[in-house]
Amino acid sequence: MIAAPVALHARRADFPALCRPVNGLPLIYLDHAATSQKPQVVLDALMTAYVERCANVHRGVYALSEAATRDFEAVRHKVCSLIDAPDPRGVVFTKGTTESLNLLAHSLGQRFVQPGDEVLVTQLEHHSNVVPWQVMAKQRGATLVVAPVDAQGTLSLDALSRKLSPKTKIIACTHASNVTGALMDVRSICQLGRQVGALTVIDGAQAIPHLPVSVQELGCDFYCFSAHKLLGPFGVGVLWGRTAILDTMPPWQTGGAMVLSVRETESDYQPIPQRFEAGTQAVAEVIALGAAIDYLQGIGLPEIAKQEDALLQQAKQCLRKVPGLRLLGSEGPSVPVISFVLDGVHPHDVATALSAEGIAVRAGLHCAEPLFSALGVRGSVRISLSFVNTIEEIERLCTSLVQIGVLFR
Repeated sequence: MIAAPVALHARRADFPALCRPVNGLPLIYLDHAATSQKPQVVLDALMTAYVERCANVHRGVYALSEAATRDFEAVRHKVCSLIDAPDPRGVVFTKGTTESLNLLAHSLGQRFVQPGDEVLVTQLEHHSNVVPWQVMAKQRGATLVVAPVDAQGTLSLDALSRKLSPKTKIIACTHASNVTGALMDVRSICQLGRQVGALTVIDGAQAIPHLPVSVQELGCDFYCFSAHKLLGPFGVGVLWGRTAILDTMPPWQTGGAMVLSVRETESDYQPIPQRFEAGTQAVAEVIALGAAIDYLQGIGLPEIAKQEDALLQQAKQCLRKVPGLRLLGSEGPSVPVISFVLDGVHPHDVATALSAEGIAVRAGLHCAEPLFSALGVRGSVRISLSFVNTIEEIERLCTSLVQIGVLFR
């Protein structure tokens, strides 16, 4: 038995979905990197927004609309508090990290990228931080440059710096790998970017739920994340950007809400952030994101990081005892994400067998094919932890993995 720390897992009672059985067994949810479960306060905020102030924002002078607008706009300030951003005008609401990155690829491409320029990504990236830049580079006549990782999936600053040049206009990099959990030295990467005059775009989807983030300390130009990985609802994301840069960028989508005036042949656009928020927003979902931020900050991100790191180390210790199991990635600073392969057993078979035991894990390529090519494997099983998980759940997982290994051999 592994000694359990004084943990935050008592808060799992705040999460209704975690209290239901699966296949007659207690649910063990180990797929938080795909989406987090939602605490009751977030579900309540979502319902309250629909029941008590269901109205469009910025458009009505009646009570419901004014209340919805007030609550909606208040979330920009909450986001600033969460990521230590200086100005709520830099907070743009999107549908998620993927849309945020597509918006940036389109608008930054139009504004800053010319034929012959270069855009740098890394082999660690989720497809959402690769494909938009591929498309933009082809459209603009630019070159997409990829910073390689080693056989353990580690990105060195030297490897990245060797790929930089005066032609580099944008560096797009993850804050934390969704496969290995490895944390990037974002601050140093941003410093390298400034030396060549490149803008830096950080995919924070996997980092933001697990540790304190300060965009000012990181020195990045843009930071993106999704609500649904942050205990919030689906369909909402955040793009934070430096206002001085956002002010110069053309809109991505057009239509209602983002226009100041429309004439027959031309239009004037709203100032930021509304310029990038065309159409009706996911008002209730944004308000529920605010509730999720309140919940996390009520616990404290430093405390969450401490608890989850202890759980991560204990999970690795337990998994290393499973015969035939190999962890992917190398040691180093990490969020609580672990990928592994089990000798002789396809990752999908492992995940299916675990599901029968009420254990939810992820299997496959995790939308990160370039990284798996570098690692030399065609998929893995991934577990991703949260402060609501327990040592007992990890031990149940490991016991099941031992049995699966015996069964398939």
